[in-house]
Order: sequence, then structure tokens, then C-alpha cells
Amino acid sequence: MSKLHIDSITKSYGSKKILQDIYLTCETGQIVAILGGTGSGKSMLLQIIFGTMKGDSQFIKFNDEVLTKQSHRRKKIAYLPQQPMFPKNIKIREMIPLFCNLENTRNLFNSDLLRPLLDRTTRNLSGGERKLVEVLTVIHSEAEFILLDQPYSGLSPILTEKVMKMIKEASHDKGFIISDFMTESALEPADEIYLLKDRSLKHIKDLNELQQHYYLPKSI
Repeated sequence: MSKLHIDSITKSYGSKKILQDIYLTCETGQIVAILGGTGSGKSMLLQIIFGTMKGDSQFIKFNDEVLTKQSHRRKKIAYLPQQPMFPKNIKIREMIPLFCNLENTRNLFNSDLLRPLLDRTTRNLSGGERKLVEVLTVIHSEAEFILLDQPYSGLSPILTEKVMKMIKEASHDKGFIISDFMTESALEPADEIYLLKDRSLKHIKDLNELQQHYYLPKSI
């Protein structure tokens, strides 16, 4: 079992503090959901964990190794951003092997969901098709920890259900940190739930706490 330890993450833009002393852990076999409204800092937090953004302060450790550079995350942490991550003019069948080992590449090539899309480029995919290709590729990457930023955005309800099932299956060997603003899609697969609000990460044990933090209406 591997463990990702995240501590003391603080980030400001000018005089505005976005994240303050964020602490979070995730182990392989675990799905952690981070809820939060638009602008709460969810994407920023994932980028700092992945290493493409630097916090004002941060401490990120994979097992006993402190990760100080983005290159240290290779094969340890993979990240799905909200914005498109694949070049527009390369075929999907050429992109998948860059992220996945031979076995997982073969599995994706044989997937009923992806097989019809393999000889198309990202430019020729719909928004939902693009998101499906990207999220499945990242889930099946070699990394032990997977960061997903709103992975269900643009997916139909049926595809969302299928992706959730794949995440659950993959979580037997991997750890997932998934950010979302939609409560139902975040809660359904999660083992641990956090709310990012007022710069802080709050551990949520039940829906009543989300109501107390005014993230859900009292009628839910």
C-alpha cells in the first residue's frame, strides 16, 4: 500500500489568500472526493499536488519520498485537468501509449467505449468524447495516484456511471483524489469527502455537515 501525504499547502494571489494550511492524505485503495464551489481553489490544489503550480508553502510526500519537483511525480501521480490535455492533431491510438503501459494500452484499444474513437484526432471529437478519452487514459496510466478535476463534466449520465465503475475497479490498486462541485457524482464513489470552503479543507462525515456549511439546502 502506498500513501500520498499533503500538508501545509498555502497559496495566495496578490493580497487574496486562496488556500490556507491544507492537509490531506490518500492511500491506494481509497477514493477521496473534494467538493467546493467555483473559485474555491479545487483546481489550484490539484495543480499544486501534481507539481504544475507551486504553493507559497507546501509539503507533499509519496511514501517516504518528499516530492519537491514536478519530475518527481512521474509514475507516482497523474492529473486530469479541466482543460483539454491532448494535442489536437494526433490520433487517439498514438496518444494512449504515451500514458499507459502495454497491458493497459491493449485494454483501452479493446474497450467498446474507445475503439470507435481510436483513429480520430482530438480535434474531431465532441466535448464528451474528448473527456471520455482523457479520463480513461489517465485512470489507466501507470501512476499510483490519480487526480481528477471534474471528470464527469460533459459526460452523459450513462457514461458517467460507467466511468464511476471504472474508477471503483481501478481503486483496488490506485488512490484517487477527485474534485467536483456536483454533490451526487462526488459522493457516490467516495470513501472520504472533504469540502473546500473559506480557504480551508473540512472533513465531511454526512450530508448534514454539508447543510451546516451551506453547501446543500436544508431540504436535501
